[in-house]
Amino acid sequence: MKPIGPLMIEHRLIERMIRIIGEEIGTMTGNRKVDTVFVDTCVDFFRTYADRTHHGKEEDILFRDLARKKLSVEHKKVMDELVEEHVYARNVVGKLHEAGSRYLAGDATALEDTLNCLETLVRFYPVHIEKEDKHFFFPCLEYFTREEQDAMLGEFREFDRKMIHEKFQKVVEAREGKKIDAVAAGAIHSKTSRQE
Repeated sequence: MKPIGPLMIEHRLIERMIRIIGEEIGTMTGNRKVDTVFVDTCVDFFRTYADRTHHGKEEDILFRDLARKKLSVEHKKVMDELVEEHVYARNVVGKLHEAGSRYLAGDATALEDTLNCLETLVRFYPVHIEKEDKHFFFPCLEYFTREEQDAMLGEFREFDRKMIHEKFQKVVEAREGKKIDAVAAGAIHSKTSRQE
């Protein structure tokens, strides 16, 4: 398998999620209600799978290795655009998370913001994926020897192997941080109570 193989397989799963989002937009629009569980699922999917796992391999491995090559002006331009598009997608997902949180907190105006973010993702990802699949991945292979491609594929596998551990280590660390914050807040409250 060529190193672009896993990236293109990941694109197919992202496309499937985009189709589901398109259907869910219709449901939320019809109900005039945000499915906050679905929004949380989307945020997790895009942050963990589409961004950290998929874009992570692209940026941290493929683009890193391409940056060491003498790229054509066109390929360099497209690679820079792809990095900017990844940043754009991260920002949209951040806004989606914020809109979903606002809606959950009772802000009815967050419905439109949530729908706008979901619609933006539905429009964005097919174009982004087509650019990578049809205009970037295959030409970029020519910059690498067979040995370099095999090494990259191995690095992709190692990257994926560590992903689940990284995700849940962060989950635990975040919960531990909340616990430490709660303990610190309790100590401050206790100290203040004693002084009164």
